[in-house]
Order: sequence, then structure tokens, then C-alpha cells
Amino acid sequence: MQDLTQPDRIDVALRQLIERPPYAAQILAHLVGLLEMHPTEQLTALAREQAIDVAAGEILHELPQVVCAQSLSDVYRALPDTPTEITRGEYALRLRAAARGMG
Repeated sequence: MQDLTQPDRIDVALRQLIERPPYAAQILAHLVGLLEMHPTEQLTALAREQAIDVAAGEILHELPQVVCAQSLSDVYRALPDTPTEITRGEYALRLRAAARGMG
């Protein structure tokens, strides 16, 4: 008879998946960390794209392509507008708010 004091491994794995933030939110959170490394520098479009590539690579590297594509689509949909004159730190604050809105 199964020991009912220990949760089933599948139940534990499913609970972890349900409680984990969406991959897109994880990418945004990682992106915040990257941008905050040099918060006073001006954010350029190239720097933003490079940081997104690095963050996505860290979070999505072992996932199926369909999950990666959907997650990146969600990231780009959630990105706040990028004014022409904004620091990396200020944009990181806006990204934090966007990530919180994703769950």
C-alpha cells in the first residue's frame, strides 16, 4: 500500500509548475537584473535587445521551441514603451511593474 504521508512525486512537480511565475515573467525579472548592472547608462535599442537575448537564453535554454516562441512573444507584448532618453535603471523599474502584472 502506498505511504500517504509523502506526496506523490507527480503532485509535487505539478504544484511547482503551477506556483512558478510564467516564463515570460521570469525573463523580465532576469532582464531587470541585467539592466540594473549599469543603471545610470542610457538604454539603447541594441542594449535592450541584447539583454533580452541573454535573459531569454538563461531561462528558456532547455525548453521546447514552441514554449520559447510563446514566451518571447509574451515578453515583447509586455515590454513597456522605450522613450528615446531613458536610463537602464528607469527602464528596469518599468519592467518590474510589467513582470508583476504577469503573475
